[in-house]
Amino acid sequence: MNSHLAIIPVEAGPVATVGYLVLDTQAAKAAVVDVPHGSAHIFMQLAGEHGVEIAAIWLTHSHWDHTADAAEIVRQTNAEVFIHRADEYRLFDPMKHSIWPLPFSIEPVLATGYFHDGDIITMGDWTFEILHTPGHTEGGVCLVDKKHSIALVGDTLFAGSIGRTDLPGGDTNTLLQSINNSLLTLDDDINILPGHGPASTIGTERKHNPFLAVE
Repeated sequence: MNSHLAIIPVEAGPVATVGYLVLDTQAAKAAVVDVPHGSAHIFMQLAGEHGVEIAAIWLTHSHWDHTADAAEIVRQTNAEVFIHRADEYRLFDPMKHSIWPLPFSIEPVLATGYFHDGDIITMGDWTFEILHTPGHTEGGVCLVDKKHSIALVGDTLFAGSIGRTDLPGGDTNTLLQSINNSLLTLDDDINILPGHGPASTIGTERKHNPFLAVE
């Protein structure tokens, strides 16, 4: 990977959610992929340290633990917010869709653009294809940069596991179809960066993930 490109994970919030700062120091630009509770000041500090401006927030889905600090980032940077339209409804009233009571409030945030399956988005020298991967939520997406062998997969796929499907909007068969038809068609050397837990690769998950075992 070029020296001016980096993806920095930031783990924060009560359920150890991982967001990512996708940056290009040559372009002096960055995007944040998911914004856990308590992460805004960390992202802002990292952006300052690397001399980049946060220009966009790319949300893999709209569960509260991935969106909680989005409004704060927008307030500080005026960043654009992108999400799949099927998941947008949780952004309007996040506390209504938190599933369980939270000891803090989450501000609503408005999307300024929408992801569609097959879209190509860029940030400096990063070029990501949007894969619509419903199943964990209705509008879950993954962002794949094949040139740099990176897939930001949100809660679609984890190291040794898959996203939970017992929450509103989840469906196990749909999620497995999404993984098989979208992610497992990628090359084995693609690094997956999930919304919880450690990174992995497509090849490792194809071979060892018990949820993806072929009968």
